[in-house]
Amino acid sequence: MGFIFTLVIGLLGIAYWQLPRILRYSMRAPRIAPHTHPAEQGLNYTAFELISAKQKRLQAWFIPAPTVPAPAVIITHGWGGNAALMLPLVKPLHAAGFAVLLFDARCHGASEDDDYMALPRFAEDTEAALTWLQQSADIQPQAISLLGHSVGAAAVLLVASRRHDLHKVVSISAFAHPERMMRRWLLSKHIPRWLIDKFILPEVEHAIGFKFAQIAPENTISQIQCPVLLAHGLQDNIVPVADAQAIYTQRAQTQVELLLVNGNHEQFAEQAQQMQRVIQFLKIP
Repeated sequence: MGFIFTLVIGLLGIAYWQLPRILRYSMRAPRIAPHTHPAEQGLNYTAFELISAKQKRLQAWFIPAPTVPAPAVIITHGWGGNAALMLPLVKPLHAAGFAVLLFDARCHGASEDDDYMALPRFAEDTEAALTWLQQSADIQPQAISLLGHSVGAAAVLLVASRRHDLHKVVSISAFAHPERMMRRWLLSKHIPRWLIDKFILPEVEHAIGFKFAQIAPENTISQIQCPVLLAHGLQDNIVPVADAQAIYTQRAQTQVELLLVNGNHEQFAEQAQQMQRVIQFLKIP
């Protein structure tokens, strides 16, 4: 019995000390190769590489506007996504006169790998896209907006909370707080709550270098100076609509609109009509 007890304690100790490595491995999104490109949507584009933090190379597409100089939108995809999955949003934006920049975040699509991926790194990659776009003579520098989906939405809200040079922000299906989102997901996998709260969540905070409260959309929203549109599907079963309402409640003095529509986490009903609402929001007065 003494040997078995010692063996169990030893195995638990190994598991504990290996937890950071296990968690970092689990913080790697499933990589989906791009299945299409802008030309297949009838759009002229330039493919190029962005350089993000840690000199990581990101695959990017730039779709110029019909006339220049033009307003522009940077689109940040969600967890496990890529730029190609966001192309249905591009054609109506382009038709409305916007230039669009899309990219594959690290560990996604055709971009370079990294040891893990998390919300702050999505934000770093978005900043890299913003830096590139601001250097273009074909873009109106005061008319650059951000649009993100899911964790990409949380990322664009985080970027906007740190800057004062953005035109507008569109958040689609953002979660309100990463800690609650992760706890909800881990509990659905039948992981004990004590293990989640005592070990997993603190280790994730340590790994990403931020307290969850620092990057939570329900907290960053009050620090954003430009107008924000929060769009969310009423039938979203991944991030409940209550998260959008929680972000909206904390909006402080920021001009924030809440758009609740029929749809799930990935797609809204009457998407063409909803995109027109987004375009009207993004347009320069």
